[in-house]
Amino acid sequence: AILAFLASVIFTSLEIPILRRKQAGQNIREEGPKSHYAKAGTPSMGGIAMIGAAIIGAAIGRYYSPQMGAVVIVFVLFGAIGFFDDYLKVVKKNNLGLRAYQKFGLQIIISVAFAVYMAMFSGDGTSVWIPFVNINVDFGIWYIPFIAFVLLAMTNAVNLTDGLDGLATGVTALVSLFFAIAAVTYGASSGAGVFCSALTGACLGFLVYNKNPAKVFMGDTGSLALGGGLAAAAIVMHFELLLPIAGFVYVMEALSVIIQVVSFKLTGKRVFKMAPLHHHFELSGLKEKQVVGIFWGAALIFCIIGLGIL
Repeated sequence: AILAFLASVIFTSLEIPILRRKQAGQNIREEGPKSHYAKAGTPSMGGIAMIGAAIIGAAIGRYYSPQMGAVVIVFVLFGAIGFFDDYLKVVKKNNLGLRAYQKFGLQIIISVAFAVYMAMFSGDGTSVWIPFVNINVDFGIWYIPFIAFVLLAMTNAVNLTDGLDGLATGVTALVSLFFAIAAVTYGASSGAGVFCSALTGACLGFLVYNKNPAKVFMGDTGSLALGGGLAAAAIVMHFELLLPIAGFVYVMEALSVIIQVVSFKLTGKRVFKMAPLHHHFELSGLKEKQVVGIFWGAALIFCIIGLGIL
């Protein structure tokens, strides 16, 4: 974690001037909060530094295994999807980026491939540990669609959480630390635990530059990689059902978008002032730093609850 932190600080400091020279500045949505307009032009695609730092930290950990390799591959591939999307948006100035069907289709392919690997080639079978009752249930043929759904849902939930300076970075640092502690304390996959430790360090190193006022944004490059890597690590540990508990902030962010869309489609009314949820708090009068602090606090509480369940 310490080495990944140092690598992330160094890589991000080197990456920021390169992104500026490439004019890889963030585009701000017109329908977003007006206070965000001042952020236009802030370098994006900073997730590249986080990905590199996390991989270096995990490699130095020396707990190599096929499962750890699968987690790193998922981490990099989801980051690659985000990179191509960011590249089209901020470098090529194509506001649409990847089409929704292209972006989601690639995510589905990776998620299903990982689920097939876990079910048929990992040697771990198709059982899922159920919290609270502490039993393992064999999902059989439903294991592959279930794991693919978990990976897809968590990846996109983290992506939705990335909307304020330091928000997704800080929350993910806490959640990945939770899974690192869980791996060490409860004898889960050592490789996945080392990866989560490295991911924690990489997030904290990036947070040095991503905290408010942010000097760089992670972009979809970072947020998709974080979501994919974190979910894959939890699945390898057989703690997939702890993801919505420790990662409850992600769940609420995603649910707020779903509720908003469904409500507007059915009734023409919005439940929240703006979705995802962090924007609702902003438009309710809270400052950005306050919202981020509240969400970090919530993440910490739910990670502690997760440890209590374990």
